[in-house]
Parts: sequence; structure tokens; C-alpha cells
Amino acid sequence: MAHGEINHIEFPADDPQRAMRFYTAVAGWQFSTVEGFDEYWVFRAGDGFGGAVGKRGVSTGQQLRDYIEVDSIDDAIAAGQANGGSVKEPKQDIPGMGWFAVLIDPEGTEIGLFQAAPRP
Repeated sequence: MAHGEINHIEFPADDPQRAMRFYTAVAGWQFSTVEGFDEYWVFRAGDGFGGAVGKRGVSTGQQLRDYIEVDSIDDAIAAGQANGGSVKEPKQDIPGMGWFAVLIDPEGTEIGLFQAAPRP
């Protein structure tokens, strides 16, 4: 994925099983689990793009959240703060995948950032 592309979206759900039935029926998405991510089910919607349904307030936030691919998560966090944003969740490691952080933009919207780990 290229810098600036949306690469992941999280759908918070009070009843994740009900939400997954809905998205399977509407969009044809197939869900699977990821080891180490409890109450979180991922899907693929196309080449390189996907997301998840998670238990609201447990494995996801309270509202829909898009994640943007960035080349440097540290630079993106600094740029966000310099332009009126704030950090909701600091940079965190996703073992074997990369790093994520969550910002609040100047209008109050949550936005996730993701930097992929270097490929061996």
C-alpha cells in the first residue's frame, strides 16, 4: 500500500456476531480470527484492504475508525499534532505487522495511523 491510502477500517459492535452476519449478507465479507486479538474478527474486501468487527469498547473504540497507511508513524503523529490534532492512543507495536497510533483530528474525528514493519 502507498502512503496515505486507507488500509483498514474497524466497525465497533455491541453484538459482533450480529454485525458479522449483517456484513456477510450485505457485502459478502468472510470473517476470521487473529491469534492474540480477542473479540476481534478480520475480513478482506479487496487487494490489500480490509478491516474488522470488534467488541465495542473492548477490542475497538466506540466509533467507526479508518486507518491510514503512513511511511513513518512518528512523523505522521508529529505532523498531526503540529496541525491541531491530538494523540488519543500513542504508537503501539503490532507484533510481526508494524505499529499503530490513533489521533483526534482538529474536528474531533478519530483516525488511526498504521506503519508496516519492514519486510525481511
